[in-house]
Amino acid sequence: MICVIQRVSEASVIIEKKLISSIGKGILVLLGVEKGDSDKVAKWLADKIIDLRIFNDENGKMNLSLEEIKGEILVVSQFTIPAKIRKGRRPSFDYSEKPELAEKLYNDFCSFIKMRNIPVKKGIFGAMMDVKLINDGPVTFILQQKQEK
Repeated sequence: MICVIQRVSEASVIIEKKLISSIGKGILVLLGVEKGDSDKVAKWLADKIIDLRIFNDENGKMNLSLEEIKGEILVVSQFTIPAKIRKGRRPSFDYSEKPELAEKLYNDFCSFIKMRNIPVKKGIFGAMMDVKLINDGPVTFILQQKQEK
């Protein structure tokens, strides 16, 4: 799995001009599921994201986690993240998981976040979405975890 993690002051998902989900201060996760990913990978990533100290403390240092600031998470599935674009001009999606398996892992990832009592909102898997955000900082990270063999 590959995640693009953005610290936001707010973020939302809009589909066909209708607000689907929105959060205030927290993290927007763009989640790409790769072939071979598992629940174990999803759980590791969920815990890692919740525990990352990427929010500023009273001294302006990145020292607080999402849990500590009582923030929210908005998770948006994005099959384009695992794409390979080194050769040619058209992205290759050979590394993206099949939709039915990717949707299961996407939902599992969100469930692992809920188990930690973090408010989690979602986009709609497979839908064309407008994702709006105010990136706080800007602070953006890419986090990848592969299944151990």
